[in-house]
Amino acid sequence: MALLSNTAVLLGKELRTEFRSRELLTTTLVFILTIMILFSFTLQSSGGDSRSVGPGLLWLAILFAASLMLQPGFLREQTNDTLSALRLAVSDPFAIFLAKLIASAIFLLLMEILLLPIFAILFNVHILGVFPQLVLVFFLGSLGIAIPGTAFSAISAQARMRELLLPLLLLPLLTPVLVASTEATAGLLSVQPALQGKWLGFLAGFDVVFLTALWLFGEYLLEE
Repeated sequence: MALLSNTAVLLGKELRTEFRSRELLTTTLVFILTIMILFSFTLQSSGGDSRSVGPGLLWLAILFAASLMLQPGFLREQTNDTLSALRLAVSDPFAIFLAKLIASAIFLLLMEILLLPIFAILFNVHILGVFPQLVLVFFLGSLGIAIPGTAFSAISAQARMRELLLPLLLLPLLTPVLVASTEATAGLLSVQPALQGKWLGFLAGFDVVFLTALWLFGEYLLEE
């Protein structure tokens, strides 16, 4: 299919661009690591329960870091009017969104997997026994952030106050994803770990609904 081939080519471009510079991943990793260290010291000084509070703090840090990671998604295409060239090069404009959201989800998931051992040490939780389930939760949560985040990145890239607009649009919308991901993660890190299907189902449903909406209306978001 033309959509899949175009998406594969554009995804390769997105991955090569990031892994050559590594600016976005490095900045986001340092940002979220700093937040996690601050949260862990605050939790220790207040005597809070790391198993119940830690997952919420982790996903809150991921959410703020994702807003920084998603910001440059379409800003890079403003240089030399690259976005117009991409629209002419692909047969389906949805391929542009699909490539960017997959790349964002990959970067988020990679960042989360790298930070999981550090999170386990700082918050004194055990992750080895539930690591595959945690990766599944992080995958669905990352998609839930990347799909609407990519759409709003396209909108904010053409606005004057783009640095402020994206977080203002994105953070309230992603509150359900934050709650569901936190509850699913907390269930896996509890004394008796359990993967709660209702939260996984909610995350999967959220991803499908917003991906469908992006497929239906994404072309209009690329209009000048």
